[in-house]
Amino acid sequence: MFDIRIVYPRDGSLKRESNLAGIDKYELLSDLAKRRGFFWPSFEIYGGVSGYIDLGPLGTRLKRRVEEQWLKLFVQGNDFVEVSTPVITPERVFTASGHVSHFKDLMVSCKNCRRHYKADYAISAAMPARTDIAVEAMSPSELDDFIKGNHVRCPECGGELGQAEYFSTMFRTDIGAYGDVTGYGRPEAAQGMFVDFKRVYETTRERLPLGIAQIGTVMRNEISPRQGPIRLREFTIMEVEFFFDPEEPECALMDRVEGIDLPLLLAEKREVKRSEIIRIPAVEAAGKGMVKAEWMAYLMALSVKFVSSLGVPLDKQRFEEKLPTERAHYSAQTFDHQILLDRWGWVEIAGHAYRTDFDLSSHIKYSGADLSIFKPHPSPVDKRVTVVVPITSVLGPLLRDKAQEIASRLASSSPDEVKSAFDRFGYFEIQGFKVLPSHVRFEERNVRETGRRVIPHVVEPSFGAERVVYSTLEYAYTRVKDRVVLKLPIQLAPVQIMVFPLMAKDGLPEIATEIVCYLEENDFLVEYDDAGTIGRRYARADEIGVPIAITVDYETKNDGTVTLRDRDTWKQVRSSWKTISELCRRYFKGEIDFSALGPPVQVTYE
Repeated sequence: MFDIRIVYPRDGSLKRESNLAGIDKYELLSDLAKRRGFFWPSFEIYGGVSGYIDLGPLGTRLKRRVEEQWLKLFVQGNDFVEVSTPVITPERVFTASGHVSHFKDLMVSCKNCRRHYKADYAISAAMPARTDIAVEAMSPSELDDFIKGNHVRCPECGGELGQAEYFSTMFRTDIGAYGDVTGYGRPEAAQGMFVDFKRVYETTRERLPLGIAQIGTVMRNEISPRQGPIRLREFTIMEVEFFFDPEEPECALMDRVEGIDLPLLLAEKREVKRSEIIRIPAVEAAGKGMVKAEWMAYLMALSVKFVSSLGVPLDKQRFEEKLPTERAHYSAQTFDHQILLDRWGWVEIAGHAYRTDFDLSSHIKYSGADLSIFKPHPSPVDKRVTVVVPITSVLGPLLRDKAQEIASRLASSSPDEVKSAFDRFGYFEIQGFKVLPSHVRFEERNVRETGRRVIPHVVEPSFGAERVVYSTLEYAYTRVKDRVVLKLPIQLAPVQIMVFPLMAKDGLPEIATEIVCYLEENDFLVEYDDAGTIGRRYARADEIGVPIAITVDYETKNDGTVTLRDRDTWKQVRSSWKTISELCRRYFKGEIDFSALGPPVQVTYE
């Protein structure tokens, strides 16, 4: 049974809304999603495979609306550009980026039931109160000692866990008929944007800073996904790589996010097992060094704005700063944008990483391509500098045809980087060739600089679209008078308007069909329904989150007016159907509220 409480909708009318406390909202939502066509497990007729879901007609449309909202806020609103790159990527790209070496998880297996677990899941299940355990920082042997010392058992059967081992979470494949080129399903869209950076930079009038965005499929071979649409092996990622000059790091757009607070759970608090959240304006968070890059703070503020537009209030959001041992290999600082979900608690909905120049520098090193850019000075500058001079008489016989290319790369390399490599490794590597100290000399020269070469730094916001879709649905799910009402934000509704003839006779269906065509011609997402009583049709519309239901009744035949019913308040107004297009357009843009659509009416067929 549902407890009933009185709540006051936005217009002040009374509604009886069910209290869902203590009820697993995920189970309720999963049932709704299957019945109404939002999502369900993939390959159901074959028993299904964990980590995969299919989106139904409404889920597909909702996801598209979410993507449009994200593009509008992050890309179109900032003059960023969008690209599309392949899902299957050659191994050498991920070798350069470090993913082949680092994109792996520690796995443990139960000796009794043979189930496999991601190690941090097994430990968190056994020790839920401990938030200070950095599994990512442990070696397999250290993890084995921790599990034994803390008596961590199988979360399912309580059996003994076996030895920890690494498991690569990238899907590997062969490219082509001969199998001589190894590829991987990309676990992130970022590398395609890094590889394409110079090309995009040149085709966008060589401007910096530069934001490059991509929405596309990624694949992660999760060890044992158990969280429905939250943890998937294949999903859609919405990602921005924002490139800026590290010597000019100021964000010129901070005034756009004035008044937006960032709820931060800082690493320094987590390290001492404290969980208080600091709410601080984005500009202040950057100014105080809590967020290391101004552009990152700006994009985090946009993230708050985006997630809030999904219907998630700010007090159910936080940015958890990852500990150094938890960060990805490419990141100097990472914040997980988390929201509070009913079954799983705080769940990451987006990741924000300061990737510095790690990726571009790695691809420069491994490919030999120059991904730096040239920024001219306002006027030439005379300087005394150290330069790297290749000794061609030594390199020529060693490299033959490649000597000129390697010498050119050496001459453009940073002397400090070359010296540092000599000190650390005894050599400096270019395209697989190890340059020794005897192959170069360093000279001091007077030069007139007309500009400088820059390897841009990068900040990245990254969202999983399916997580966003599920989170939007969970926060929209309510019950009113024992009826499900999906209170989706009106700009995200997969169906904006439903049109009903009051009765399936007397010419009412024909008028309703004409109204549907009229609204569709004006670019509204519309559906027609004449099955069952009008009350049942209203209930179906509420259950899939339709903001406005239009009813064609006998009065329509007399004066051309229809009733428009508001999903959230169940109030109705009356208006001429031939004039509602512009009013509804303004309503869905948020320019007017429902009451402006027409004079209120009382109806007897709710």
